[in-house]
Amino acid sequence: MNTSGQNMYQLAKLLFPICRSITGDGVRDTLKILKSIYSDIKIYEVPTGTQVFDWCVPKEWNIRDAYIKNSNGEKILDFQKNNLHVVGYSLPINKKVNLTELKEIIYTQPDQPEVIPYITSYYKERYGFCMSENQKNELLEDEYHIYIDSELKNGSLTYGEIIIPGETKKEIFLSTYICHPSMANNELSGPVVAIYLAKWLANLEKRRYTYRIIFIPETIGSITYLSRNLECLKQNVIAGFNLSCVGDNRTFSYVESRYGNTLADKVAKNILKYYYPDYRTYTFLQRGSDERQYNAPGVDLPVCAICRSKYGRYPEYHTSKDDMTLISPEGLQGAYEAYQECIIGLENNYNYKINCLCEPQLGKRGLYPTISQKGGYNEVKAMTDFIAYADGRNDLFDISNIIGVPVKKLIPVVDKLIKNNLITRV
Repeated sequence: MNTSGQNMYQLAKLLFPICRSITGDGVRDTLKILKSIYSDIKIYEVPTGTQVFDWCVPKEWNIRDAYIKNSNGEKILDFQKNNLHVVGYSLPINKKVNLTELKEIIYTQPDQPEVIPYITSYYKERYGFCMSENQKNELLEDEYHIYIDSELKNGSLTYGEIIIPGETKKEIFLSTYICHPSMANNELSGPVVAIYLAKWLANLEKRRYTYRIIFIPETIGSITYLSRNLECLKQNVIAGFNLSCVGDNRTFSYVESRYGNTLADKVAKNILKYYYPDYRTYTFLQRGSDERQYNAPGVDLPVCAICRSKYGRYPEYHTSKDDMTLISPEGLQGAYEAYQECIIGLENNYNYKINCLCEPQLGKRGLYPTISQKGGYNEVKAMTDFIAYADGRNDLFDISNIIGVPVKKLIPVVDKLIKNNLITRV
């Protein structure tokens, strides 16, 4: 196993216990740990009440403790053991209730009676607890002490940004979110893959494009970020990807942009076709993450998503079963490699045009066997097929799709042809 997969898994394991939400110290603690992996993250705070398009940055929420005790003083529910036990953004409460009153503020997932569901109430003030349906059904008539030590206050929304400059100002955009509590695939897989992609990109000897990588709370974070950076993004981003649910090793999934026709879409479909041919395609009508904002009318950024098991499509999604056993070093490594291939392809993506009429004489340049024998042609077929479609109209991904050869195998072909002055970048 490549050490990157192991490193990403260990980082996810370190981040897993932190109680994150769309604002608060959990987000800041997460960014501090990510900053220890890649120090050039800039951290921004956007004050409560800031207008961001049709939305407003909400109050900041932090929680220290929560529990439910029975009349014997025994904790039947403990936030310290699982931070999914409290509805996100719950108001503070300290009171005694009967069983009927308790059940009114308990949320379960009846169709999965053994799991604790992930429930939030960001924009309506309330409090509540989450437990399994099985546990709820076992509750007895009693007096219960409910306690939530939380704070909802004017504060700020926190996000992180990495800019890795390239030879041009044109950008590849990667976005991931850091707003969920302890869920491994849905939450932590995206940030850990993104931060290790940043490390890899920063160490590249040469970068054609500038790379913008952001770590934001979902929905309100992307809306906030767009409200502050839209003009620059629209001017410079040529392709972007939303990183979410990239940690298991069951499958690969691709979520289209709004019309499925951007450069990012072309890249995702091409890379996955060769990297994982059985990948699943979802249209924009099946969207569910921040690609919603990046593709909104008037925003229109070329952003799609490559996932492993797509959010909302695996049974552990938004439950306590989305734990560290669901993701793996192999799963994280696979997503990391798929995104690397997308980036390498983009870095080498040009339209190419042959510099001579008819087939060039490859033999005199050492590019073709000097002995013609059955089977020998197969070794150079990729090169001759590439030349056949290097008419200036097709880019690297187009030619890859036409001739059925992965981009990563065409890149050395392109290098040889350029070295021998046989093709020109258009």
